[in-house]
Amino acid sequence: MGREPERITELAQLKAFTHPLRIELYRLLTAARTATASHLAEQADEAVSLVSYHLRKLAEHGFIEEAAEQGRDGRERWWRVSAERSFTFRSADFDDTPEGTAALTGVTRELLATRSRTYLNYLDQQSGWGREWTRAAFSSEYTVRLTAGELRELAEEMGAFVRRWRERAEAAEAAEAAEAAEAAEAGDAGDAGETGAAGRETVALHLYGFPFRP
Repeated sequence: MGREPERITELAQLKAFTHPLRIELYRLLTAARTATASHLAEQADEAVSLVSYHLRKLAEHGFIEEAAEQGRDGRERWWRVSAERSFTFRSADFDDTPEGTAALTGVTRELLATRSRTYLNYLDQQSGWGREWTRAAFSSEYTVRLTAGELRELAEEMGAFVRRWRERAEAAEAAEAAEAAEAAEAGDAGDAGETGAAGRETVALHLYGFPFRP
């Protein structure tokens, strides 16, 4: 069974994610694993001071933390996501008050906007990825007649399925890194570089499940 995502239950923590730049920074940091405010500011096309402020807010609410081992010279702070597992939230924890409902709506809208921009960027840039990746990428929509309980069960099964794939990829990447390190120690730099790359990229997987009436 894959690791369960950390569940957000505090309204203040959820509201910290309503700002679109914080969502973007968290996504960029997840892909980079470790980065400074300067690195992230360049990618987000924002001022370093503004990015630093929002990084501190994300850290204040437990989403990210300092990667102290990276900041060897002490001139700039390095950051990483604070948990190996992802975060999740559920309507049932917040929809009993107008403030909670508003926060849920705000966060969900911003997440959707960020995901849409990510996919549109891929579509604009897909010619640069090559056929191996463009043929592997997919976009699908399914319609199924379910009860609310069945929809919850489906969501849980899909989450567990994706977590198993994440753990499989992490294990394979760790093995690749170990093999590359062994090759480097043996003085075989060429093989180490090839083994370490292994054609692995960050992949976004967007899944939605909601009721609608045509």
